[in-house]
Amino acid sequence: MDERNQILTTYLWIRQVWFDAYLTWNTTDYDGLDTIRIPSSYVWRPDVVLYNNADDQFSSSMETNVVIRHDGQIMWDQPAITKSSCKVDVSFFPFDVQHCRLTFGSWTHNGNQMDLHNALDSADLADFVENVEWEVQGMPAKKNVILYGCCSDPYPDITYTLHLKRRASFYIFNLLIPCMMISFLAPLGFYLPADSGEKVSLGVTVLLALTVFQLLVAESMPPSENVPLIGKYYIATMTMITASTALTIFIMNIHHCGPEAQPVPSWARRFILNYLARFCFVYDMGQSCVSVHTDQPAKKGNNCTINGQARGEDFALRLHEGCSQKVKDQFNEDASPTLSPQQRKEHQSGWRIGTFVEIEHGESAGATGETGASRKESVKKREILVESQCLCHQQALLRNVEYIANFYQEQKATQRRNAEWRKVAKVMDRFFMWIFFIMVFLMSLLIIGKAV
Repeated sequence: MDERNQILTTYLWIRQVWFDAYLTWNTTDYDGLDTIRIPSSYVWRPDVVLYNNADDQFSSSMETNVVIRHDGQIMWDQPAITKSSCKVDVSFFPFDVQHCRLTFGSWTHNGNQMDLHNALDSADLADFVENVEWEVQGMPAKKNVILYGCCSDPYPDITYTLHLKRRASFYIFNLLIPCMMISFLAPLGFYLPADSGEKVSLGVTVLLALTVFQLLVAESMPPSENVPLIGKYYIATMTMITASTALTIFIMNIHHCGPEAQPVPSWARRFILNYLARFCFVYDMGQSCVSVHTDQPAKKGNNCTINGQARGEDFALRLHEGCSQKVKDQFNEDASPTLSPQQRKEHQSGWRIGTFVEIEHGESAGATGETGASRKESVKKREILVESQCLCHQQALLRNVEYIANFYQEQKATQRRNAEWRKVAKVMDRFFMWIFFIMVFLMSLLIIGKAV
């Protein structure tokens, strides 16, 4: 079977039997001779030909002997290799069944001059040689009487229908299973970390591999409007991989959004980060599926370190322009219980050279379940009012410290915002990974169901 050119090549033994009234004799006159064998060219032969012959040479049949009986019966066994046209339907390739017809009839004699009868209801397949690609399921015979437009006389013919079923093992192991394995690689592109830089490369590589398999199938199929089943599977898989690559690019854009990115919208935080993240089993570092997620905003504060002594309370450092040497007693009582007498004396007389002040801007998570009043009471706020002439020339230094603190606070906010967008991208990756896995699994089940 040549599917691309739609030509069926068969090796047949064509047996024709007819009666010739001029070739009879009495066996008693010839010592009981009842059968003779002579070349077929010595007798009249019916002009039975293959109507749907597709051989470009139209070679004549092999010259073999005929067997003549005394009653005028002539039997002619003619071996022939025929090429016939066969309409190939590749809609279910490689699980297709083809029906090829071989129509035999007289070329010049009509039904009134020579009638045709099929001796058997089907062809004799006792000596059939099995084909490695096709399985013959039968070859029934049927007589047809056709009236052509050119002539009013009927023309009988005998049509043999060859039922062929393709052996799909070769195509399953060489085209279908590799395609399924490559298809299951496509959803794994969503599982790759975004920082690996191989997400788009994997999708493009899988797409190119499927394109090669698609070309192999297209080379063996005839150019027709019927798309083969495996071709549909390839097209659907390539479409899915193209969509996954496009989604990967979109998700990577979300993952690598810069400092200019806007905060995550409230609906996205509520739907993606809360519900969809739990559904896709995406959790933060150190967070499990049973941990409780709280939406309490972080409480900003300042940690103050004076002469190496850390102060956990929130200080509001307020510089008051003046030239006085006075420091509030409240600061001296609260800030210097751990200081030495010499250091306490320095604090009472103002901040001098050698006094080290370090301000760190940090965050402490707000406690849940507390009212506003109790939260205010839990944190002791210290106010330091410095009216010192010694600090007047350090205003530039304090402004620099304040600038650094504000920059650090903005940087932390930017990092927190980027972390939220990265989590959104990760949740979308996991969600689309499961969606595409389900699609590949369903497509594989469909094509296997067609095979069964």
